[in-house]
Amino acid sequence: MNIDLARTFLEIAETGNFNKAAERLNVTQSTVSMRIKALEDELGRPLFARSKAGTELTTAGAQFRRYATTLVRVWEQARQELALPPGFRSVLTVGGQFSLWDRMLLRWIPWMRAAMPDVALRVEVGLSDGLMRNLSEGLIDIGVMYSPQSRPGLATEKLLEERLVLVSTTPREMGQWDGGYVFVDWGPEFRAAHSQAFPDLSTPAVSVGLGAIGLQHILANGGFGYFPMRVVRPFLQDGRLYCVSAAPEFRRPAYMVYSAVDEQAEWLRTAVRGLRYVASLETED
Repeated sequence: MNIDLARTFLEIAETGNFNKAAERLNVTQSTVSMRIKALEDELGRPLFARSKAGTELTTAGAQFRRYATTLVRVWEQARQELALPPGFRSVLTVGGQFSLWDRMLLRWIPWMRAAMPDVALRVEVGLSDGLMRNLSEGLIDIGVMYSPQSRPGLATEKLLEERLVLVSTTPREMGQWDGGYVFVDWGPEFRAAHSQAFPDLSTPAVSVGLGAIGLQHILANGGFGYFPMRVVRPFLQDGRLYCVSAAPEFRRPAYMVYSAVDEQAEWLRTAVRGLRYVASLETED
């Protein structure tokens, strides 16, 4: 089977839309339709039920989904391992959200290199949706993220729970709220909890979608905002930042997701064990 047919099938199954799948795959909608027709002809069963409301998997499509996931995963593993340089027996690909590479995942790389020097490492950065898609397609082996989704064949495990604290470049009390506040969007759960804690807060002058940008902004220009304790601790210790007294705190869990099919493989067991270990070093106190 042409592996592009399986990838196209999985994109439609995830998005529920031929046009969205075409956008993600960077092909035309007619190409997507032709691929699905070829796949359905080859399997002899309709895989999607199309209507004005959208596209849904048929019973045969739902059954084929797990096989398509395995097909893509095995193909990617074979492609990567055949391209291995001499001296390596396997390649492990790990993807993580940007703020989780800071310290924790960067600690994991030397740990893994020492534990399994004959396993090559490939590291990527992405958002939860993209990481989940790559995991489903077998493009990455482990994803570390804040908002995982339940997918067949994937195991999800909580790694740590970040403590988001309000810090400022100058000492201030909770009542001293001014235009220097920088809102960092830490995800839907944080937005909901933040709105509940500060129902009367007007729209901040600066809002950012990446914590690293928000932190660099207030360090360079002054201000205050919510950041993980593990990230701001060095700045609190050297006096560049101060905790805002009496400010509410928020919790943000981070997870690792990996293939349940491969979890007995030595290289994956070792990698997962290493992630648990480096996560345990990240104290939030």
